[in-house]
Amino acid sequence: MGLEGDTWQEKSLAAGNLLQTKARKVQLQLGSHSAMEIESLILGAGQEVGKSCVVVSIGGKKIMFDCGMHMGYLDHRRYPDFSLISKSGDFDKALTCIIITHFHLDHVGALPYFTEVCGYRGPIYMTYPTKALAPMMLEDYRKVMVERRGEQEQFSSDHIVECMKKVTAVDLKQTVQVDNDLQIRAYYAGHVLGAAMFYAKVGDSAMVYTGDYNMTPDRHLGAAQIDRLRLDLLITESTYATTVRDSKYAREREFLKAVHKCVAGGGKVLIPTFALGRAQELCILLDDYWERMTRPVVINIDGGLTIQANMYYKMLISWTSQKVKDTYATRNAFDFKHVCSFDRSLINAPGPCVLFATPGMISGGFSLEVFKQWAPSEMNLVTLPGYCVAGTIGHKLMSGKPTKIDLDKDTQIDVRCQIHQLSFSPHTDAKGIMDLVKFLSPKHVILVHGEKPKMASLKGRIQSELGIPCYYPANNDAVHIPSTQYVKADATDTFIRSCLNPNFEFLKSSGESNSDLGFKDSNAVQLVQIRDERVAQGILILENRKKAKVVHQDELLPMLGVENHEVKSAYCCPVHISNLEQIKPNELSRSNLSLDPSSRKNALPLSKCSWLHLLFEKLSNELPGGDIQELKNHLQLESFHVSVCSNDNCPYKTLEVSDIKSDTGLYPDPCLHAYSEVLRFESRGGNFPINWLYVPIGRGVFKPSSAEFGPAWFGMKCKNLGSSSPRL
Repeated sequence: MGLEGDTWQEKSLAAGNLLQTKARKVQLQLGSHSAMEIESLILGAGQEVGKSCVVVSIGGKKIMFDCGMHMGYLDHRRYPDFSLISKSGDFDKALTCIIITHFHLDHVGALPYFTEVCGYRGPIYMTYPTKALAPMMLEDYRKVMVERRGEQEQFSSDHIVECMKKVTAVDLKQTVQVDNDLQIRAYYAGHVLGAAMFYAKVGDSAMVYTGDYNMTPDRHLGAAQIDRLRLDLLITESTYATTVRDSKYAREREFLKAVHKCVAGGGKVLIPTFALGRAQELCILLDDYWERMTRPVVINIDGGLTIQANMYYKMLISWTSQKVKDTYATRNAFDFKHVCSFDRSLINAPGPCVLFATPGMISGGFSLEVFKQWAPSEMNLVTLPGYCVAGTIGHKLMSGKPTKIDLDKDTQIDVRCQIHQLSFSPHTDAKGIMDLVKFLSPKHVILVHGEKPKMASLKGRIQSELGIPCYYPANNDAVHIPSTQYVKADATDTFIRSCLNPNFEFLKSSGESNSDLGFKDSNAVQLVQIRDERVAQGILILENRKKAKVVHQDELLPMLGVENHEVKSAYCCPVHISNLEQIKPNELSRSNLSLDPSSRKNALPLSKCSWLHLLFEKLSNELPGGDIQELKNHLQLESFHVSVCSNDNCPYKTLEVSDIKSDTGLYPDPCLHAYSEVLRFESRGGNFPINWLYVPIGRGVFKPSSAEFGPAWFGMKCKNLGSSSPRL
């Protein structure tokens, strides 16, 4: 319980007000067990980029986050292994819902196959822009792979249409109740139009799946935004796990300089991008730069897909950056002056040219056709503005400047053109990932969508710098983490009042005002700091079909109708104090009594309180860190009490006061009576066995070998491991 206030009086008042406001309601966090675990099954993007698909089991619900395909494979590795979700193939029963974060194919590419071929008929959630743009991306991919490359069709145009009929669109920060227990909420992720992070909550267990996101704004999209949430788990992308990008403006200048140099030399510039996202970002950049040039070259965009995408960007201005929104009234940022559609018959026409061609990464389609024609010329330039998945031609170009690339066993491409790589990727960098993890402060983090060595490095940073357990599982591996469960309980008035009791801690500090000047004041006053560390202790009672209740410990026995049994264990031991000088009468006060030698004249025997004070001073010197309290008839250290034995016939007394000789300087050995706090045992009929009971008594330890309680009697057998026998 955190309380505001500079003094303990203010904290006491704050505690009282808080407890009264709570109206006798208490929330308790219980430890989790296997049924309360959160399981994350990684079906894709485990230690790789591509084919994002994670199935999370939380609170008895099973959610599939993303259903992507791998752009670098054409075999069984293209899609996630859906058989791991359900061996019988009954996916409707196995999954509660599917959530798609954005329209990129590595996040949505397998969805029509999973719904129309594998047979999933359950609910699907995505944002409105994603629902509008995903069918365009899927249909364009299908055309490229089937109609142009002649591959076997994985899903048809009708499959895409039927798949989208199952989708429910959601707004940002709209809480959607999927069923009675599961609720989800979308947060702005930047990255591409309509991209969202998704929050999922079942009971007291909560998590966030980020999908792809960007923590810095660009020219057409804003930065990711999310509330500060209480999370058991954060699953985050880690594409740039070890990269910290330089200034956006420096990257833009370098890109414009490379394009301008190539065009000025009469060369052609190929910019392979996906139709949505980087195409709009770079078109805004180049259109603005072309406006300032004296003789600009026309910027060409291939096909109708990007032009159609630009139409959606104009319609969905609310999802764009603040700058685009602010200028929308006077000019739509997506009404380009120097951008037009490309005539494919002019692919080999002479003269300079700037062309945006899909798809990105040169994984096929028209961008591959153009690359075949332009790559053999040294005048031309291929600029790769973003991340390229392993297995694509773009990845081969980024890995080094090859002179030849084998497209297939019959086709080889000569590569003599210039290769320019710049990070205009919409993914966040390492700093952005760390900032998000630190902001959300989840109990556990899972990294996906990254390269294994870089993920390992980022995991080390998260664990060492933030102290949060982190995992980066491979594909088809599962991670199990504990979840949170809270129980709301009523609290009795007695328990509430006990919470108001202060729990003072006294700390001594020196008030040396001149310490900073290098010398000490011998008369410096010691100051006492007071802290109030309140701890509420009670007993939680859980009864069938009744609400949980927290009671004070003194209320438990009357509630249960149980007789109270109190046991006080104690033993005596002699303490030999010799060679002490006799003490003057005026030195018997507690404030002046000391172990230091004093005059032997007028000696008086020490009282019980004096013996205790001598022992208190001795123990205080020997145990400077111990919080020893000197009370009226005993000393107390936590639950351990020490007092002078009142039994005149105690066998441990070695001398009687009357036997002292005035010239010996010896005092009798006191018999100190040591005992623990009252040990309380309760029984409710029958015997109540206790195997071992540990009671710390000085250096000795009581270990009762057995203890039995009956309704009206008590018996106990003790074994002492110390130097003296116990007396009970």
